[in-house]
Amino acid sequence: MIVEIKVPPRDINDELIITHLALLKAGLKIKNFKSIEIIKRSLDARGRNPFFVLQVKIHLEEPTPTVVYRRLLKPAKQGTVLIIGAGPAGYFSALELLEHGIKPIIIERGKDVQSRRIDLKNIQVKGIVHPNSNYCFGEGGAGTYSDGKLYTRSHKRGDIRKILQLLVEHGAKSDILIDAHPHIGSNKLPRVVKAIRETILEMGGEILFNSLVTDFLIQDQTIKGVQINHDAEIKGEAVILATGHSARDIFYLLHKHHIQIEKKPFALGVRLEHPQPLIDAIQYGKPMRENNLPPSSYRLVCQMDGRGVFSFCMCPGGWIVPASTSPNELVVNGMSLSKRDNEFANSGIVVTIDDEDLIGFEQQGVFAGLHFQQSIEQNAYQTVGDGSQRAPAQRMVDFISNKITTQLGPSSYIPGLSSANFHELLPEAISSRLRKALVHFGKIMPGYLTNEAQLIGIESRTSSPIRIPRNSETFMHEDIRALFPVGEGAGFAGGIISAALDGQNAAKKVVQYLGY
Repeated sequence: MIVEIKVPPRDINDELIITHLALLKAGLKIKNFKSIEIIKRSLDARGRNPFFVLQVKIHLEEPTPTVVYRRLLKPAKQGTVLIIGAGPAGYFSALELLEHGIKPIIIERGKDVQSRRIDLKNIQVKGIVHPNSNYCFGEGGAGTYSDGKLYTRSHKRGDIRKILQLLVEHGAKSDILIDAHPHIGSNKLPRVVKAIRETILEMGGEILFNSLVTDFLIQDQTIKGVQINHDAEIKGEAVILATGHSARDIFYLLHKHHIQIEKKPFALGVRLEHPQPLIDAIQYGKPMRENNLPPSSYRLVCQMDGRGVFSFCMCPGGWIVPASTSPNELVVNGMSLSKRDNEFANSGIVVTIDDEDLIGFEQQGVFAGLHFQQSIEQNAYQTVGDGSQRAPAQRMVDFISNKITTQLGPSSYIPGLSSANFHELLPEAISSRLRKALVHFGKIMPGYLTNEAQLIGIESRTSSPIRIPRNSETFMHEDIRALFPVGEGAGFAGGIISAALDGQNAAKKVVQYLGY
């Protein structure tokens, strides 16, 4: 029996009160049940008095034991599948293959999750960008050190519960199984990723770090393996390509081999950072956030002059981090630690990119969007011009007024800020829509439009501007047999969970292809 109850923040951690409310709602007495289980938890903050909405399952008999998915894994004794990329798509495809006893060999250009920390510190403190080990590349993928949000709308694409349960079995808090917007945090997720790695190795899989794919081994229109670091060759019966949204070299390599790739929609804009107490006051309608209420978030979207403008990857109590993957570019992203207790809130505010924006890049063909994206990142880097990862910034009202900010405010962005005019940094089609959208958002959320907030840029890696197409039934590329493009880099996912689902689903197709 499942009932829905409303619980005030002060009582959200009181099991006795929750039990009482659930039994009252169900019309049951204490003696008529065995146990209760919260199966979903969400926050309704639309009124003056926010409350939690709980879906509670009342067990009248002893509950069925939860499946332990790690116990379904089998030692790798048959077949070899190469997985390019150790992000969520790569690691969860490996776990799925191991359910069938198939050996995964994961090939990762970056470092393991612990060694990766040194390069993240170098980019934060010294402005040194390691091209293969940064916030985008390395074990765990882009999501490991840039937030670990687990929310997805991909509920029809696979077993989300299985993905979350596997994360819990590898060290994540069980809260992610019930929260409407689950979050692990960039301080917790690395340990979970390391535990998944250890499981894969324990079951006979292999993981090769510091291994950049420099060529594909193709024979008779079938991929037979890959070359790594311009030297070694590794062969397998199939290749799962899970390289993420920023592996531009892989797109060029595919193009070199005449393997079809295509342009796809993407978005570009800025990170907008507010003081977290200001967002709390706007969203909760009170000057101080009540105990047990989480730092508040927001989601905003509108149409401006025929284009979508929307908030992306909102990070309450978060930090802005440098997400560049080359030394001559400036890219930012957002993240939060598990407690989300920093004094700032940030969100990407981005504008969808149309072919009209790519005028002047047409000669680049399928790479037009990628070159457009890259040119803006390089322009932002050159605007600051001191060889660091300091980011261009402008106070929000100053941007609306097209006015240079003479004195920037405090920020979570550790490399530092440099005053700039985003009307000059961004093409007019983007900056004008961004300006109009921010004015509109200020009407939806009174207090949002303020010079206490700052635009920080460039937010350009919301998704890849290129898709690697595949057959919708087999997940295999139409041009090359045994090549299975997956995840964000292939254009079929947009976050940790959707990428993990895509990797999991692709692995099932690989099993079918191999006939094991």
